[in-house]
Amino acid sequence: MSTEEIVKRVGVVARYDKPDAIKLAGRIRRHLESIPAIEDVIFDNDTAAGLGTGGVPIEEMRADLLIVIGGDGTILRTIQKLRTQIPILGVNFGGVGFLADATPVDAFAMIDQVLTDLKIEERMRLAIHINGNSLPRATNEAVIVTTMIATAPPARMFAFRILVDDHELDCLRADGIVIATPTGSTAYAMSAGGPIIDPRVDGVIIVPLAPYKLSSRPWVVCADSKIMVEPIHALEGAAIVIDGQHTQPVHAGDTIAITKADEPALFVTTKWQFYERVRSKL
Repeated sequence: MSTEEIVKRVGVVARYDKPDAIKLAGRIRRHLESIPAIEDVIFDNDTAAGLGTGGVPIEEMRADLLIVIGGDGTILRTIQKLRTQIPILGVNFGGVGFLADATPVDAFAMIDQVLTDLKIEERMRLAIHINGNSLPRATNEAVIVTTMIATAPPARMFAFRILVDDHELDCLRADGIVIATPTGSTAYAMSAGGPIIDPRVDGVIIVPLAPYKLSSRPWVVCADSKIMVEPIHALEGAAIVIDGQHTQPVHAGDTIAITKADEPALFVTTKWQFYERVRSKL
């Protein structure tokens, strides 16, 4: 598909605490404005402030393509704030940057490639509810952990039940649990001993954190399953953390429901394939 048919309006979000990321955003703007087919380039408020121009909240962004300059945290935070689905091209300005295919060196060549032939990949997200109340969607994972405050007792476990489609998967004591998408399999879930999953696999990963029972192992379940987590005994300060961006307290007696979200996250497909990315970044 050509630029004229698809990409006319481009949004740019940069990690605003990195001056070099803001400078790159300015260079990308000038590059995009030199392309006749591009009708508008818009920035989020923080990036715009760094460039000395006007911007809009991420929640109000409407674009055919969104270029995010930063690490995985910047990309996940942006996706969580978006109110409409926009395909994302990440330019890595963080650490590993597993969600960002471009680097500051090859960003312009990759942008031109995307504008010439825009291909979009859907990535599953998780819908999360606590006691029926909706939380932000998770692109990587939802992590239920025991302590989120410095004054809480260290090295303490809590007990919880895990049910999949109303069948008990496990009842265990552990430091917590990671419930991840295939996209998030290379993040916290992997660090906790979970498997690396191809993003094309339609599954959800369940990884206990330091479980007390040797029989408590990571699971991969069908993405269409309804996963229920019921804390039996939660310490003061226990919480659910979504993509490292949103935190909410968890208490004994709460019912946490996790299902496949209706709307996936959209990423631009580039020359990088999943297995190449794993080899190069890990």
